[in-house]
Amino acid sequence: MTVRLYVGRSLRAGDSFELPSAQARHVQVLRLQPGATVVLFDGSGGEWSAEVLQMGRGDVTVRIGSHAAVDRELRRRVTIAFGMPANERMDTLVEKATELGAATIQPLVCERSVLRLSGERADRRVQHWQQVAVAACEQSGRTRVPRVEPVQRLTAWLEALRAAPESVARRIVLNPEATRRLGVETIGRDGGDLLVLSGPEGGLSPDELAAAGAAGFTPVSLGERVLRADTAPLAVLAWCGLAAADPR
Repeated sequence: MTVRLYVGRSLRAGDSFELPSAQARHVQVLRLQPGATVVLFDGSGGEWSAEVLQMGRGDVTVRIGSHAAVDRELRRRVTIAFGMPANERMDTLVEKATELGAATIQPLVCERSVLRLSGERADRRVQHWQQVAVAACEQSGRTRVPRVEPVQRLTAWLEALRAAPESVARRIVLNPEATRRLGVETIGRDGGDLLVLSGPEGGLSPDELAAAGAAGFTPVSLGERVLRADTAPLAVLAWCGLAAADPR
């Protein structure tokens, strides 16, 4: 099994340094010994081989080897913005969205949101979700860590988007009652940036859907079945990955 670790610093062949505490603890739990090889990535793209040089009681020293210019990202940058689902579903959504290739994750508070966070509590949860994303990258083979943005109210977030209409090439809002379905006709295959807005449990309110339309979002349906708040954004990410792999 390849051990992949994220380090929040620039990497260069030949450098030696101590791993961050969380990554060092992971190496120790696996009982790796000096001479063992691990894979490191710093979020800038590609990954590095590294050799474990020394194991201490609370630290692990490694030496950087060669760089591999691997690219496991989606062909397009996809931002998912959604009304936060409650309880542990948010952790799972961040984890799976990272595995499926999300570039940015934007948690939102909507009219019908069950989970409502603000202030220091929201900041702590965002830090936690960012670490969930890091762990998912280490497991899945991604070399770029998606950014989990600060929690925002949907109304304020849409206002900011209306002030920057050129920031994203395509914007879609998931709505089970929309006449258009997710497909090449609605988002294309050209690899342009995509922003996906999805509601919380209970969906977006009529006023919120109208505000999204005013901000340039096209209503899109995912089909006959109504998906859960923590499933719908993942379905879009999966479709983007499959569409990029389809040679037709």
